Amino acid sequence: MPKKKVAVKYTSRDFTSIKNDLTEYAKRYYPDTYRDFNEAGFGSLMLDTVAYVGDMLSFYLDYQANESFLSTALEYDNVIKLGKQLGFKLNLSPSSYGIASFYIIVPANSVGTTPDTNYLPVLEKGSEFLTDDGRGFILNEDVNFANANFVAGKVSARQDPDTGNTTHYAVKAYGQVLSGQLARETIQVGTYEKFKRVHLPGDEITEILSVTDSDGNEYYEVEYLTQDVIYKPLKNRSATSDSVPSLLTAVPVPRRFVVERERTRLSLQFGFGSDSELVTKSIADPSNVVLKVHGKDYFTDKTIDPNNLISTDKLGVGPSNTALTIIYRVNTNSDMNVSPGGLSTVATPKFRFSNIATLSSNSVTSVINSLEVTNEDAIAGSIAYPTSQELKQRAFAAFATQNRAVTKQDYISMTYSMPAEYGAIKRCNIAQDKDSFKRNLNLYVVSEDSTRKLTETNSTIKQNLKNWLSSVKMMNDTIDILDARVVNLGVDFKAIADVDANRFDVLNDVYDALVEHFEILPNLAQPFYISDIYNIINDVRGIVDVITVDITKKTGATYSTTSFALEDHTTPDGRMINLPEDFIWEIKYPANDIKGTLK
Repeated sequence: MPKKKVAVKYTSRDFTSIKNDLTEYAKRYYPDTYRDFNEAGFGSLMLDTVAYVGDMLSFYLDYQANESFLSTALEYDNVIKLGKQLGFKLNLSPSSYGIASFYIIVPANSVGTTPDTNYLPVLEKGSEFLTDDGRGFILNEDVNFANANFVAGKVSARQDPDTGNTTHYAVKAYGQVLSGQLARETIQVGTYEKFKRVHLPGDEITEILSVTDSDGNEYYEVEYLTQDVIYKPLKNRSATSDSVPSLLTAVPVPRRFVVERERTRLSLQFGFGSDSELVTKSIADPSNVVLKVHGKDYFTDKTIDPNNLISTDKLGVGPSNTALTIIYRVNTNSDMNVSPGGLSTVATPKFRFSNIATLSSNSVTSVINSLEVTNEDAIAGSIAYPTSQELKQRAFAAFATQNRAVTKQDYISMTYSMPAEYGAIKRCNIAQDKDSFKRNLNLYVVSEDSTRKLTETNSTIKQNLKNWLSSVKMMNDTIDILDARVVNLGVDFKAIADVDANRFDVLNDVYDALVEHFEILPNLAQPFYISDIYNIINDVRGIVDVITVDITKKTGATYSTTSFALEDHTTPDGRMINLPEDFIWEIKYPANDIKGTLK
């Protein structure tokens, strides 16, 4: 009677179970051929090898399955890619913004009562400056030293030793700067290729400023390749009468690209059309685009067809047989936040004088060489990479927003999704203004400084954020962007160590565990869980029990001055400290703020 076939156990996936199944299989089907089941035998080596291979294959199969879904993925790059499928774009290299102070020395007028206006120049947009450690910044606007909107003051700088009259004045002006330096890359493009992809080196590229080919054609960045029209500002010649400096005009963009960001490089993705398929460069007549419903009881919506606007359905025209010149801005460091006074070196100034031909060349040179720069306030906007868990939460939230802000979570998600060139917010929270009779919302924000500590968000990033949210918010919503209040806390614990344990090693292990726990920054209004401190310390090897954990509010010159009564916000059972909607806690200096003793 033949032996009964035994089904293969597909649930055996680890080394031990696979080896046991192989051993049983050999005993059942090859009892006369194979009898050497000794652990030191060659047969056992073969069974171990096969079980080892099976265990590895099972591991990689599980690993690949986990990495295919956002909720279970662990690899940082995979989380970024899966997030893109949900419409989430990570700001891998956000810009830092701030206000810089500029000083020049200008000759006095003939009577010495005021600076000679002929020598008051315009410091042009694009001038470059450096910090003490070589990080680059770019002037983001023209600074007119003759315009009262920019000038902050003027003082006598030099006097005639004989008469005492002022010969030169020091003039101070303010201007906005943003992080990065301008870079240029020329890439040769060969024969026509569908969906041409061009890569740029470097991992700190902030934005693409322009892309042109050798024939003078300009390519425009769009959100998606199906977007065939952009809006560009044009100077309003009637600005003096209607106070509107620019006018928006619709521009068809048959030559366009989207930007794909990764941690190690940036790519430009073009469409798959060619020049021969481009029929017209102008926007189509609206009468050819609107729905034709006269005399019909049905209609076909053609408004989403790009062919109606630029007479091509190829998602844009890609480059071929040309050279692409790409100008972009790149951060010179992963951390572009600067403390007050850190911006100090003039690298490449660009000056413009109104009537330079009539001025003394020596005096002009003296004015240019006298330029000095500094920042009175911190320059902020750059933040550290969020953790994988934070990325997952933001990706799921971004999918729910659908590029509009309706709910509280929508506003938070859109705040974190602000394009990198406008800066970044570290943490935010939004709540309805209880003192407002209308639908006014209070958005509380906080940024990071150059030491990765929490700091106030500067006015430039707030304005950028307000403009960004205005394009996605509900029409009836009004938003006030306010500073979140930071509470610096300290931890002081007492615990009992095992008699046989080395107290110094155990204390260091407790400290390392607490520091690792506090590395993840909380959200605004997130409670401080005292019970977690007990659990973390108790889990350290060598700890018998925790006696007490005391939470204190840190004060001093380097800490936040926010007023906060711990006793009033601690729960009766002492398990947590609740924070209001505009508060966030921080362990600012773990080396000094976490202390403990062992008994």
